[in-house]
Amino acid sequence: MTAFAIAGVPIASPGDDLSALILKAIRESDRPLRDHDIVVVTSKVVSRSEGRFVDLADVVPSERAIQVAREAGADARFVELVLRESVEISRIAQGAIIARHRCGFVVANAGIDRSNVGRSTEVSATSELVLLLPEDSDASARAIRAGLMAGTGRNIAVVISDSFGRPFRMGTVGVAIGVAGLPPLWDRRGDVDLFGRSLQHTVTALADQVAATADLLAGQADEARPVIVVRGIQFRAGESGGARDLVRPASQDLYARAT
Repeated sequence: MTAFAIAGVPIASPGDDLSALILKAIRESDRPLRDHDIVVVTSKVVSRSEGRFVDLADVVPSERAIQVAREAGADARFVELVLRESVEISRIAQGAIIARHRCGFVVANAGIDRSNVGRSTEVSATSELVLLLPEDSDASARAIRAGLMAGTGRNIAVVISDSFGRPFRMGTVGVAIGVAGLPPLWDRRGDVDLFGRSLQHTVTALADQVAATADLLAGQADEARPVIVVRGIQFRAGESGGARDLVRPASQDLYARAT
């Protein structure tokens, strides 16, 4: 297995055709796509191209947002956006709001980010921009995959990644929030271990493993590597159920109890 960054992918702006930007960078590189490559695209570049910017100056917080902001020590306008992007709040602590995003996954601050957001030419220099996650990351992954396959003739998969924290573990790790053309889960039940014992419960989060691999290259600061190709993983290419398959049903969630 190998992983490498596609150089030359520019900072996306609202309305950009992200597939076209990636294709241009691929054509200018010396590493064309191959069948079964997995193209991992960071959520931030997807959100930028989809215009998911919000200026906090335009947000009027609700009473609920003001209350949660007091508990979290946060900007009530930011909290209002968290509430809008969430279906429920799991935990509130100083500096953090753990929320169940409307797409199902549980993440701090509903995945809303301030880092590497930059300025949009459509807003004033005094704006306070934040960036929401893509509206529907699985749909975004399908659209990017269709564009890349049409432009290259290769049967590839696409994963949209973001960095999440985890219960009982320090630090963040790359996870898949959008998947197309790759089985999100790899069911190993029925396979045997080294000693011939049949596996009973082993289901691997394949798309998350790919996202975590890509995250090592994409980075979190000023690396400017939003598109990573992971090559050499064998999988059955085709339409997938999407990243929603990776979300544990709320009825089975022992950690993120709603308040």
